[in-house]
Amino acid sequence: MICTLTIIRYPRYGGFVGVLSMALFHFPLFLNKNISFYKLMGCGKNGTFDKHPDWNQWAILLVHKGSSPFGPTFINRWIHFFKAQVSTLTLQPIEGHGTWDGKEVFGKLPKQTDYEGSIAVLTRATIRLKKLKAFLSNVDGVAKQLADADGLITSLGIGEIPFLKQATLSVWNSKTDMKNFAYKMHEHADVIRKTKKEDWYKEEMFVRFIPIKLERI
Repeated sequence: MICTLTIIRYPRYGGFVGVLSMALFHFPLFLNKNISFYKLMGCGKNGTFDKHPDWNQWAILLVHKGSSPFGPTFINRWIHFFKAQVSTLTLQPIEGHGTWDGKEVFGKLPKQTDYEGSIAVLTRATIRLKKLKAFLSNVDGVAKQLADADGLITSLGIGEIPFLKQATLSVWNSKTDMKNFAYKMHEHADVIRKTKKEDWYKEEMFVRFIPIKLERI
């Protein structure tokens, strides 16, 4: 099973095109039998859970078998017609826990493995409405810590529904670097404790991947 995360960045003033694409792209993805799970999402501006959307940048997450299932499809023609910049990160899920829309979308994964190389991490949550204020009050501090973290290669904030259904995909030089940020950086570790103690999330998922390939068009 392979996961691909495709980031589509439209030219300036292309935000409306991105919004429209999120409606139209459902049809070819839903009908593609090689895809077991997909999500069409917006992007935040600061590389993590973010309350400020980037209207020119959008994301497609796919879970599928074999190579990328896009091919010469409607989605590819749309992207080229509107002269969008595209980057696709191919990922192999190796460990994790939790669900997305009630599904183990990456199959049964062990919580830990012996893998220690470069690693990508997807942290995804549905925030309880009554906990939204507490969640948002902690976003900016964690975003700043993440941007300055040792060993971080890149990070991206994505989400299905602004404020309520959010995710962060981060890529690290090593699992050690990732763990140092997650558990030793004060503000991030404090937020982890609060999410558990105050029950912020209705649903959450945490998955680690081996980064296989990055393609830019």
